[in-house]
Formats: sequence, C-alpha cells, structure tokens
Amino acid sequence: MEKQAAMDTLKLIEHDPWLKNHASEILSRFEAAISKEQELTNGGSLRDFASGYLYYGLHRTDEGWILRDWAPNATAIYLIGDCNNWKQDETYRFLPVGNGNWELQLAQDQLKHGDLYAFSIHWEGGSGTRIPAWVNRAVQDDETKIFSAQVWGPDEPYEWINTDFNRGEEAPLIYESHIGMAGAEERVHTYNEFRMHVLPRIKEAGYNTVQLMAIPEHPYYGSFGYHVSSFFAPSSRFGTPGELKALIDAAHGMGIAVIIDLVHSHAVKNENEGLGKYDGTRYQFFHNGLKGEHPAWDSYCFNYGKNEVLHFLLSNIRYWLEEFKFDGYRFDGVTSMLYFDHGLGKAFTGYADYYNANVDVEATSYFYLANKLIHEINPHALSIAEEMSGMPGLASPQDYGGFGFDYRMAMGVPDFWIKLIKEVPDENWDVGQIFYELTSKRLDEKVVSYAESHDQALVGDKTIIFRLIDKEMYFSMRKDQPNLTVDRGIALHKMIRLATASSAGGSYLNFMGNEFGHPEWIDFPREGNDWSFKHARRLWNLADDPNLRFHWLADFDREMMQWIRKSGLLSIPVVRWRFDNKEDQILAFQRGDFLIIFNFNPTNSYTGYGIPLEASKFKVLFDTDEERFGGQGRIDHGMTYYTRPFAGIDSQHYLNLYLPARTAMVLKKEEFKRIR
Repeated sequence: MEKQAAMDTLKLIEHDPWLKNHASEILSRFEAAISKEQELTNGGSLRDFASGYLYYGLHRTDEGWILRDWAPNATAIYLIGDCNNWKQDETYRFLPVGNGNWELQLAQDQLKHGDLYAFSIHWEGGSGTRIPAWVNRAVQDDETKIFSAQVWGPDEPYEWINTDFNRGEEAPLIYESHIGMAGAEERVHTYNEFRMHVLPRIKEAGYNTVQLMAIPEHPYYGSFGYHVSSFFAPSSRFGTPGELKALIDAAHGMGIAVIIDLVHSHAVKNENEGLGKYDGTRYQFFHNGLKGEHPAWDSYCFNYGKNEVLHFLLSNIRYWLEEFKFDGYRFDGVTSMLYFDHGLGKAFTGYADYYNANVDVEATSYFYLANKLIHEINPHALSIAEEMSGMPGLASPQDYGGFGFDYRMAMGVPDFWIKLIKEVPDENWDVGQIFYELTSKRLDEKVVSYAESHDQALVGDKTIIFRLIDKEMYFSMRKDQPNLTVDRGIALHKMIRLATASSAGGSYLNFMGNEFGHPEWIDFPREGNDWSFKHARRLWNLADDPNLRFHWLADFDREMMQWIRKSGLLSIPVVRWRFDNKEDQILAFQRGDFLIIFNFNPTNSYTGYGIPLEASKFKVLFDTDEERFGGQGRIDHGMTYYTRPFAGIDSQHYLNLYLPARTAMVLKKEEFKRIR
C-alpha cells in the first residue's frame, strides 16, 4: 500500500497520465537513486562526498608537496619528470595507504611550479607512463605532441574580482562558443583573446550566457573537445588556468553566465594521456568488455555503478563549479548514457521504449546525484541535457520524480528546419506544422530551443544560411550586388530565427557566428585537409563590414535578443496559437502581450489580412522587412493597429494588417478600453 501511495503522488505521473502504466519503474528508479545517495553520503551531503579533487592529485602543503592517486590494480607507482630526469627513483616512489590508494610526500624543493611530470604505474605483467587521473594541468610538447602533467602552483594565485555574481532566474540566451576557433587567424586562439575580443561582442549581441566547448583537456583538437583525457585540467592549448578564470571573471563582470560542455558520457581510449587501462585494467573506470566500449565514438564508457567512478565524476562537477566558478553544464551524450545500446539507430515510438531492460538504471541514478549536487552547490546553476530520445522526466524536478535537469536540448527543432529546407520548397511550407514542431514539448519540462548549433555547421553538413544561399555566398553578399537567391536566404534566415527564439520553451541557443550567417562549415585541422585551420576560425570582419549584407543579419539578431531579454519573453510559459492558414502560409501566435505574425509565402503579400483576436490594439515593435535589416521597409511602424468587429460590436474582431511576402513582425498589445 505504501508503494502504491508513493506512485500515485508522484507529480511526474499526475502531469502525464500515460505514465501511470510505468509508475512502478519510475518509482523504482527514483528509490534506487535515493538509496545510492544514502550509501555514498552516509547521512552527510553530496558536496562533502564530491571532494575527491581536494584529496587526490598534487597539492602544496606547509611542509612541501603531497601526491595521491587511486590505482587498485597497481603494484608500484613512481613519480617521474623534470625533478629526477624522468628516471625511476626510490625517493619518488609512492606508498600504498589502503583501498587502492597511493601517496607520496615530497619536500618543498623537490618540485617547483612549471615542472613537467608523469606517473610510472606498474602492475602484474606490465607497466605504463600515465598522466595522473586527477591532474589539474597537462601540456603538450609542440614537437613530439606528447602530453605531460605540469606542476601548477603559482606564487600568486588568481584573485577573483566579481565574487558575488549570480545569474539569477533570467531565461538563458546561450552563445555556444569554442575558444580555439573564436578568432579570424588560421591558428588556435586563446582564453585571453576570447576575453578581450569575443566577450564584448557577446554582450553587445544581447546574449546572457556563454557555453564553452572543449574546456577539459583532450589530445585531439579536432574532436571538438568530446574525447576528454584529463577531466580536471582546462585545456592548455588555449592558455593557463588563471587566464581561463580571468575570462569567466570578466564575463561575470558583464553580467554573463558561463557554462561548459561536460563530457561524462565517455572518455578517450588513449592510455598515455587518458584513463584507458590506467592501472593496467580496462575496468578501473569503465565497464569491461563490449559494454565498456562505444561502437560509434571509439571511446570507453564509464561504469556508473561503481562508487569510485561516481566519486570521480561528482568531484569533477564540484571542481569546475567551485574552482573556476562556472555557472553550470550542458551534459553531452545523455542519450548514450541512458541506454545500453546508446540509442543508436533506434526510433523511440512509445513509452515502453523508456521503461525496459535497455535502460541503465545506474546512469539514471548518476543523473539524479549530479543534478542534486549541482544545485546544492549553486541553486542558480544551469543543468542542461543533450538528449534525443525524449525520456520522460529528464528535465522535471526531482521532487516530481524526475532527474532534475533544468532544461533539455530541443534537438528535434534543428532537425526539423534542416529537413524542411532540404526537402520542401518554401512555397509548400506548412505553417501549422512549423508551429507544432517549435512548441511540442512536455508540459513539465523546459527546453533549449535552437535553429542550429555547432552540429549543423560541421564539415559534411551545412548551416541554414548556406543551405538557403549556397554558392551565392561567395559572389553576391555585397550590398551593390542584387541577387534574388540571397534576398530569399536573408529573409528566411531572419524568419526562422525569430520563429524559433520567440516560441522557445524556456531558453534559446546560437552557435557563434551563425547569427550573422557565417559562411561555409567548421572543419578542424586533420590529415584529410592537410592540417588546415582555414575552416576552424570565425570571420568577424564579415559582420563588421558595412558594405556586406552579413551585418544586417547580426543587427536583426541583436534586436531580437534585446527584445527577448527586456520583455522577459521566455519566462512567459504559454505560447498561444492564434491563427494559421496553410494555403496563404500565414502564422500568428501570442506570448503574453506580444503577437508574432509570419507570412512565409514567397510571392503573395496581403493587404488588410485579418487575424482573429479579441478586441484590442497593437503597436509594431520591429519586423524582418526593415531596411536596417536588409528589407524593403514596407511595414508602417507609426500606426496604432486596432481590431475591428466582423459585424456588430460583439462579433469576432480581426486585426487587419499588411503582410508582405516572406516577412515577420512583432507587435505589442497596448492598454485598450472598450467603449460601449
């Protein structure tokens, strides 16, 4: 009876009666997570449990230095490096201290800031050189490309300026960014350059959150940071830890939150740089056998049922939040973590797909623990799940029976736009379907909506602007070069972004440069392109040049972002359908006092087109056809637009508007006193 009562009171099930048939599994997972939390904390807090980085790794003490590591299969561990000419020396041999832990204490003069080092780990039948699992600084030799750990203990640690930053409850407008490719030169760019040159652009553009990719160290630059080797080390190819802290500090000073991609879904197989066979076994951090290998990513999969692995990953979460003052995470590869088959090639067509033996309950417990820890440390921190299967409860509160993510990525939205642009002529676009696809989500969840992210810009794919304009991007982007293909592309680019952002289910995301239609694709240096950086950079000058059309797109995006922020639009939960006409391709929806109207028709402009509403009046705030955004300036902003009754005063009212082809407008409802 008690279990049945608990199932009946879970709000997750109350809000979705279709889940009632799976109430037992939902409650079982919830109870498994709570049980695991109690096992790990023994009545204490998750924050206290997630303190591994304060114990393991290299630390300076009043007496000297202390190093600790966890390697249960090891028979001996030596510190090798600049301190002993990279030779095994009994003076630098670790001592076992129980439970697979090892410890080495050194005098103050035996190590110094900047020294390079590694561990030589021995096990029965073999040995290997390893970068310490808990290392907070790893550097790569320019010539040999070999990574080494580096002693990082500057005499003057970074002093934070903006110590009281709080991102508050404002809806996140996320600018997805990559440090290395954030500059125009054909090279890897730096934390300092991003702080000085890109952060001001992001602030001016109206975004309030930066999502940084590829921050934890990764051996292969072209992996976009998704093959992590050192989970506690910010990538040294961009600069020093202090320079990363200065970037975050500067962002906070501008009122911008900073989150990072957190890759706990898998780890690079590399043994010298990463966690692969760290202590000579495959199963120290990962599942053994095929279960521990990701067939599509050529990487190892963590064992979330192992308490030491949970200690490592949860400590990693606390580390970035506290040591670098990041404001949250976008969890990568959540679908892969949830399912034993990683969701590969699977169509999730019914609720039974979420409640069967394919679901890794140890991973669902991890998500519960991770999200509870994040919000225990910082109640305002962001937790976003990259998840495509639609697992119910993923971004529902934990006291509802959910996993506790604040948002899930609306991954179906960019897929929809790509499919629509590729397969359907725009004269046949179904505006009702557009509205449905943009607003379809679970009622108890918030989502990050986006028209495109870095995924759609990678080599082999195309950005929205490139799909719309294609080769004309190279020849016809000057203002003195009229081109109907470019006109069409620019008009639809603005409309697609306005539709996506204004209907977003709580948050909106853009990848850097895409707001102004950055040309071509992203392709990191690799053997296949002769190690070229040509497509691993951002050409900001295109948006700055008044002779080019790119700045029109940037100007429109800025206007849109500033409107969304000033109005608090995405905090208004209801996106209310008001009207659509498939044949005319007219769509209207309302959010609070704001009415957003689209004419997707490529040829037909409509005079006095009636939108059925209650008696009211509106003013135009902005529209996509303004000359400052590259349009023709056909919409009158000086007028106040009143609804008119169809017949008598009590009949249906219509807002009659001029709706030019391929144009959208944003109107605001004004106070209206009806005189009878």
